[in-house]
Amino acid sequence: MPDVRLASPQGKWILLTTVLGSSMAMLDSTVVNVALPRIGRDLDASLAALQWTVNAYMVTLAGLILLGGSLGDRYGRRKVFVVGVNWFAAASLLCGLAPNAGVLIAARALQGVGGALLTPGSLALIQASFHPDDRGRAVGLWSGFGGVGAAVGPFLGGWLVDGPGWRWVFLLNVPLALVCAPIAVRHVPESADDTRHGRFDVLGATLGALSLALVTYALIEAREGSLVVAVTAVAGLVAAVAFVHVERHTPDPMMPLDIFASRQFTAVNLVTLGVYAAFGGFFFLAALQLQVAVGWSALAAGTALLPTTVLMLLFSARSGEIGERIGPRIPLTVGPLLCAAGMLLMLRVGPGASYVSDVLPALLILGLGMVILVAPLTATVLGSVDTSRAGLASGINNAAARAAGLIAVAALPLLAGMGPEAYRSPSAFDEAFGRAMILCAVLLVAASVLAFATVRRLPPDCRRPECRTFGSISAPPLEGERPRGRIG
Repeated sequence: MPDVRLASPQGKWILLTTVLGSSMAMLDSTVVNVALPRIGRDLDASLAALQWTVNAYMVTLAGLILLGGSLGDRYGRRKVFVVGVNWFAAASLLCGLAPNAGVLIAARALQGVGGALLTPGSLALIQASFHPDDRGRAVGLWSGFGGVGAAVGPFLGGWLVDGPGWRWVFLLNVPLALVCAPIAVRHVPESADDTRHGRFDVLGATLGALSLALVTYALIEAREGSLVVAVTAVAGLVAAVAFVHVERHTPDPMMPLDIFASRQFTAVNLVTLGVYAAFGGFFFLAALQLQVAVGWSALAAGTALLPTTVLMLLFSARSGEIGERIGPRIPLTVGPLLCAAGMLLMLRVGPGASYVSDVLPALLILGLGMVILVAPLTATVLGSVDTSRAGLASGINNAAARAAGLIAVAALPLLAGMGPEAYRSPSAFDEAFGRAMILCAVLLVAASVLAFATVRRLPPDCRRPECRTFGSISAPPLEGERPRGRIG
């Protein structure tokens, strides 16, 4: 039984190190988009290279995050968390020193591996360390401080890009890790799940990540129309089929397919794919639009995007309470529609746009839609499966959201007609951005219709989210499994 009290010195140290660890990964998912135009100019990179700068990280993170949580349960949550922090810092250092786009992309893929180890580990340490009477408040503080980190991310990224330079967006992770890892080793008790046995599903994780990488490559390079692109696309689909086959037949699958026997769980994950594909495409392109077409600095562009995260940070807990009273169907229907309206309002954002009259109204409506839908979405995922599988369900939903975002970053520029050098031309980028926003709005409307048709009220005895305050715009919050096994 975990017995650390939140008010104790050890409890405060545990909270600090887990917040620092999760903030490293969360900051990286928000600040890099703001740095992309400067990275492109300094490294003479094409739009495809900028897409890979975002997606190389997302491929490994989405493909391995379920495996990362299992490794912590088996070998020790603190041990795997510390390995993830150090791995993430080393990859970040390589990103900051990258001499060209190829090295940067490879380093970003390595960063994603570290993120897959530390992201589930930070919450698992909270749940496994604190006394049950303090666990809910500790999780609330952890998610709240993490949300503050997400809100600060775009502003901090813009300041670094305009000041010391874009490389410091990555180098900043090194001193954070030098603080985080020693605190974890000294103050966090080790914990593991002694009931976990059997093999790790390494083959499944590899096939999942490989299929995402191959499909992403085919979408990014599809403008070339070459035989290599066609072969890669087919190989990606074959890898996806092989992944399903392995998960169906392996004794200890990373993603047991029988969890999708719940129609509501399947439906809400389809809603997640549509919603987070739109979000991923929007935040990738909006940061570019504000700098390339509108002509703002990186700091101005990063600051401009703050309202969405701030609204989620301030009101997501209240939205979750309302969703519990009225059920998830209305929030999951109305929320995406408001987000779609916000993205359509972004059609007004172009050369000479005003922040107050053009940008801010769109972001406020988008942020309001995100507030309405994210907390009920998480609650619906947890409530759609047996309580014992809530942690697994949350991990699958989180991975699905990240996979949707990376596919959107790969596909939207292609579907919107952006050429390899589009981000160097304000007028060309502005036209393609408008088409992309319409596509994002269509995705959100489709998700709204699906939610209205399929989502039903949750049973009264279902698992409720422990994370009440949300700040991440890249994926729904992770909800860990109830702690089991040894604490020491």
